[in-house]
Amino acid sequence: MEPEKTKVEPAQKFGTFLGVYTPSVLTILGLIMYLRFGWVVGNIGLPLTLFVVLLASSITFITGLSASAIATNMRVGVGGEYYMISHSLGLELGGAIGIPLYLCRTLSITFYSFGLAESLLILWPSSWGDVPSYLIQLLTAVIIVIITALSGRSAGLVLKLQIPIMAAVGLSFVALMIGVFSGELHSPEVSATYRTAPEGFWYVFAVFFPAVTGFTAGIGMSGDLKNPQRSIPRGTLLAVTTGAVVYLVIPFILSISNRISVDELAQQGVGVWVSLALFGAVFVYPGIWGAILSSAFGSVLGGPRVLQALASDGLAPKLLSRLSRKGQPTLATWVSGAIALAAVGLGNLNAVAQFVTILFLTLYVIINLSSAIENIVGDPSYRPTINVPWYISLLGSLGAIMVMFLLNPAACIIAALLELILYFYLRRKAMRKRWGDVRAGLWVTLARFALLKLRSHTSDPRNWRPHILVFTGDTRKRIGLVRMASWFNQNRGVVTACQVVPGDLKEQDLDLQQPREQMERDLKGNDLVAFSEVDVVRDFENGIIDIAQANGIAGLQSNTIMFGWSEKPQRMESQLRIMRAMAKTGKSCIITRINWRHEPGQQKRIDLWWGGLQNNGDLMLLLAYLLSLNQEWQGTKIVINSIVKDEKERETLEASLSNLISETRIHAETRIIIRPPGKEIHEIIHRNSGTADIIFIGLKIPEPGSEGDYAKKLSAIAEGLSTVIFVRNAGEFAGNLI
Repeated sequence: MEPEKTKVEPAQKFGTFLGVYTPSVLTILGLIMYLRFGWVVGNIGLPLTLFVVLLASSITFITGLSASAIATNMRVGVGGEYYMISHSLGLELGGAIGIPLYLCRTLSITFYSFGLAESLLILWPSSWGDVPSYLIQLLTAVIIVIITALSGRSAGLVLKLQIPIMAAVGLSFVALMIGVFSGELHSPEVSATYRTAPEGFWYVFAVFFPAVTGFTAGIGMSGDLKNPQRSIPRGTLLAVTTGAVVYLVIPFILSISNRISVDELAQQGVGVWVSLALFGAVFVYPGIWGAILSSAFGSVLGGPRVLQALASDGLAPKLLSRLSRKGQPTLATWVSGAIALAAVGLGNLNAVAQFVTILFLTLYVIINLSSAIENIVGDPSYRPTINVPWYISLLGSLGAIMVMFLLNPAACIIAALLELILYFYLRRKAMRKRWGDVRAGLWVTLARFALLKLRSHTSDPRNWRPHILVFTGDTRKRIGLVRMASWFNQNRGVVTACQVVPGDLKEQDLDLQQPREQMERDLKGNDLVAFSEVDVVRDFENGIIDIAQANGIAGLQSNTIMFGWSEKPQRMESQLRIMRAMAKTGKSCIITRINWRHEPGQQKRIDLWWGGLQNNGDLMLLLAYLLSLNQEWQGTKIVINSIVKDEKERETLEASLSNLISETRIHAETRIIIRPPGKEIHEIIHRNSGTADIIFIGLKIPEPGSEGDYAKKLSAIAEGLSTVIFVRNAGEFAGNLI
């Protein structure tokens, strides 16, 4: 018999109200509302308090809009904000945000449990003496275990428990209104006095701002929603709006009661609410306890789901992505509970709480930035139901950054450094993404913008850069040719390695993907930065000419064609005919015979043979200079050689070359050779450049039909020498490059 498989029940899915709105609004209406609102009004007066609420709520509302825009453009899976960012800006940045997000949500469980424990111990009889510190920690640990057990068993049960919690918060609000309006009223305080906040306005703003955070609690439930694309924007924006309305009403109510003085109002603590609300502590304390408990539940629901998503993407052990029979991430929940339980040993989490707020704010920065970049890039796939202008999202990012520095500049810098370290670590791991993200679209947008700008600039020799199209054949055998092209390029232009496959696309079924992938592996394995392409041609010569004409775009067309040396005379003749055709299109040509034989300990030397008739000298000198900039060729001596008929011509040419070297600011030596009677050119080159590491020699365009004889002449020159590079400068700036 086969062993019975564990049956996993479909996880319960939630709608907008229970899945998004309830956890979000209860996280917003939390401790700050009870403990700090009176203090804010008492210090800065009603008008500035309303301004603070509007400014803080605007930042969160914009972030909510940005999150909604991203959510309506994709099917949001498990992980909430982490899922949206990693699928928008890439796995590395998603992980850099997701890991701190998980940790701060997990530490929030401890923080809120501490808060609940301390508030419950208000009931501790004074006749029993002071509350022992160990009792607070013990009660905190018990609370963590209880809420972790409830969350691990059923998310539905936890979310339903938030309904009576919401009722308790609502009752405390109603009790406050009745208590105020049943007594005498007076005009609200309108001036800022800073009675108990001498640090000033922005300090008060920084203290209040955490009251409006936490609206992403519902987004964290994305994997448990029936329709995330519908529920996330509706529930999130409704929760933010509800919080803003409540926070605009409460300061007005607090500021008009005659039952409490402005000095009493400016004190921190829950005493203001207890003094003003109907039946005092009877309705206020359950509201406070409910607000704290709901925030803890929000953290214990959201944190494990982020961990589950991180595990699914390979950023945490795969074991943590497993679901229980009821479809809950039970193991991730208990791991989160264990971390929260261990954090109880820290004793006081006030400093951690501020750091947690900073991390949440970095999340808001990235959410807004994701939306702005998606909008700017404008990929065809970006079609959100809620479209937020990029500058609005960018404004939300800047607002969140401002608040981060107001809260704690040091914590802000530490959080940013932590996320940068994680980003570069994940990037170094070269993690393979399994989805498209906005980064490709961003580079396409920037490239398009740059190309359009480049098109409007007139060509000038000063702006010339080597854009080299190198025909490699088998890249593994010709990797040295690509390396030479890369040395010439020196990250100043574009190198494209092209493999030509003989065949007919109309008649044959050819697999081009495999050679493309092999080329990419070869280039990457040799640390070479080059584009790769595989092209099918029916005829070598015509195919090469067609490829060379079509290669590139706008101001980045290839301007130099590069071949490797061929021992086959017919192939050499073909290359010379292609060179003639390329000259008509203004493209230069390089034929390279690689033969390294440098003696260890000797200074490397590059020899140029300057003819002066074909305008090849300037391109050869420029390529030699670019080659000498490479790390492997630093300190190389460049020697310009030329052959003359007599002494008078030698003196004239030597003065001309010395002046050229001075003007071009290229360090080189000159050597003018008077041609001995009866000596062939190739004999002179062999005698003087036999010990050079690289020899540059100019090419002429042979007359049609004479390619065979010219190929034999080139072979005679190259035979027995080290690496020889034949250069034909046929470009737009022939004779003007230096």
